[in-house]
Amino acid sequence: MLRHAWSIALPAAAALLLAACGQETAPPAAPRPALVVQPQPASAVADSYPGEVRARFEPELAFRIGGKVSKRLVEEGQRVKADQPLAELDPQDVRLQLQANRAQLAAAQANLALVQTERERYQKLLDRQMVSRSQFDNAENLYRAGLARLKQAQAEADVAGNQADYAVLRAPQAGVISKRQVEVGQVVAAGQTVFTLAADGEREVVIGLPEQQFARFAVGQPVSVELWSQPNQRYPARIRELSPAADPRSRTFAARIAFDSSKAPAELGQSARVFVAHEGQPALALPLSAVTAEQGQAYVWRVDKDKRLQRVAVRLGAYGADSVPVLDGLAPGDWIVAAGGHVLREGQQVRPVDRSNRDVDLAAKE
Repeated sequence: MLRHAWSIALPAAAALLLAACGQETAPPAAPRPALVVQPQPASAVADSYPGEVRARFEPELAFRIGGKVSKRLVEEGQRVKADQPLAELDPQDVRLQLQANRAQLAAAQANLALVQTERERYQKLLDRQMVSRSQFDNAENLYRAGLARLKQAQAEADVAGNQADYAVLRAPQAGVISKRQVEVGQVVAAGQTVFTLAADGEREVVIGLPEQQFARFAVGQPVSVELWSQPNQRYPARIRELSPAADPRSRTFAARIAFDSSKAPAELGQSARVFVAHEGQPALALPLSAVTAEQGQAYVWRVDKDKRLQRVAVRLGAYGADSVPVLDGLAPGDWIVAAGGHVLREGQQVRPVDRSNRDVDLAAKE
């Protein structure tokens, strides 16, 4: 029995010994390479806001009386001249009102002629002492009342005549119909906007400013404008007007940007971009791929002198096409991981490399 047990135990021990000899300690994982860059001076970096070229003066046109639209004479986008008819109301009601006022005017004129004759007759009788003074005073009062009634009827007839003219809406000046808000057959009230006219003359750019940055803008602040039709060509401009209240839907504040020169080739409806430079702060720029965000907080991965990663929260400006200005959180000499930040972790050791996959000396500047 003992011999049998040894015959089983010895092969098993030999197998365990051989297995232990075959296992070697795994070498530590090599640090993963990480593309790093340093923040670059962003003197040319500025916040940019998309906008649209509009006319400086955009009056909203409306009828001065209410009624049913019988004719619409222009279309949206059509150029019009000063005093050109734009739309007409059904004139039947205003014509009837004008006829009624003219009839009242005629009645007032006839009444005045009658009381004037009576007054003159009573004046002669009074001179002969054939009537009392009170009878003459009564005739005098009737004459004065008739005269006042004639003036009232004349004014009402003039108003009715004006309202007949108000049935035709005319352009106050030359320009382009930028918006139409009426159709034939529609009943409109007095003062209801029918057309919006983009008047000829100065052109401006309308943009929306975010409420978290609204405090840094002021009327008269210099900016620059780039038109979509003129890429890489910026025109000097300034903020002419800031809205005191935010738009209830977009929560942005409207701003109107005026060109410093009338030579800017800006046409109605063109797309534009307004650039606002940063003041009083050294802006640094990073590639867009270097920035990651979590729960609304932007951050980057900084490589320390031991080649370990540190997560650093940053405050950013407006995003550009391929870079973003960093307003707070970084120093010019920091080394930042340029891509792949979503797979990194705090304290992880990396091997910094440049875009040519060469090792980077963190003690040297890029």
